[in-house]
Amino acid sequence: MNSEHRGHGTAQPEILPPGAVPVGGEPVQPRGWYPPPPPPQVRKPRHWASAPATYTLVGINVAVYLFTLWQSHTWVEPHFQDAISQGLLCNGGAVLQWGQWWRVVSSIFVHFGWFHIGCNMWCLWNLGLLGEPLLGEFGMVLAFLLTGIAGNLLSIAVHPALPLQGGVVSAGASGAVFGIAGVLLMLLRSPLLPIPQFELKKLRRSVWYFALLNFVFDGGLTLVHTRVQGVPQIDNMAHLGGFLSGILVGLPLLPRIGAQRSSFVRRRAISFAVMAFLLLLFAWGLHAFYPPTGG
Repeated sequence: MNSEHRGHGTAQPEILPPGAVPVGGEPVQPRGWYPPPPPPQVRKPRHWASAPATYTLVGINVAVYLFTLWQSHTWVEPHFQDAISQGLLCNGGAVLQWGQWWRVVSSIFVHFGWFHIGCNMWCLWNLGLLGEPLLGEFGMVLAFLLTGIAGNLLSIAVHPALPLQGGVVSAGASGAVFGIAGVLLMLLRSPLLPIPQFELKKLRRSVWYFALLNFVFDGGLTLVHTRVQGVPQIDNMAHLGGFLSGILVGLPLLPRIGAQRSSFVRRRAISFAVMAFLLLLFAWGLHAFYPPTGG
């Protein structure tokens, strides 16, 4: 229905469409009309560009695992019977007595089976997607390497002998994964992060559960395997060393997470430099206490 304003001589509709402008008037909205809600934001799927360092580390681990399978001429699990694959594993006797220090780094990327690499890469992927936006690509790689090396050095200190002399052979990225968990526990305590406190508490609790459950689970498997086979199958010393070193790396970064980038980058460089120095000092102490005998 239309009505007329006889005094003006101009007919106007009683109900105007949204945003319409009547003659000689301002835009009006009809009674009871509300603007439509904004379209829901669609979460973009995660891809490698969101965490390039994490995906690169996963790719390197998978490539090394496929190489050890190729060397073993099987797709079941690597046998490590050839000299090249054996030289990648970590063993305290080979490092200390024969001076093969490259094993401290190479063994981080070596795994004993599909279940071993699958679990480690799943954990690395999840923790990396959470930690890399805080640490940056460069920081993520250094945290992975330094904490993995720290775990191997502690394992060597506890098991310094060759396998035939009671030592252990270890490999895997789990020490570095525990290290990233330790770093995250520190970084997620920053009051400057643009994340609600209840969300931060949930994230910290999840990381704590991950670390504690894995320590308990791995410790139980170690006890069972030790009783059955006489040798430990899981190197919890590497896990412990990685976890503690991760906490030490993350602690100096805590006050500056969320602050100006220049301040964070400077603190990150200092933190990693100090950790690298401490690891070199620890390795020098092992070298002095166990002088190489050649081999």
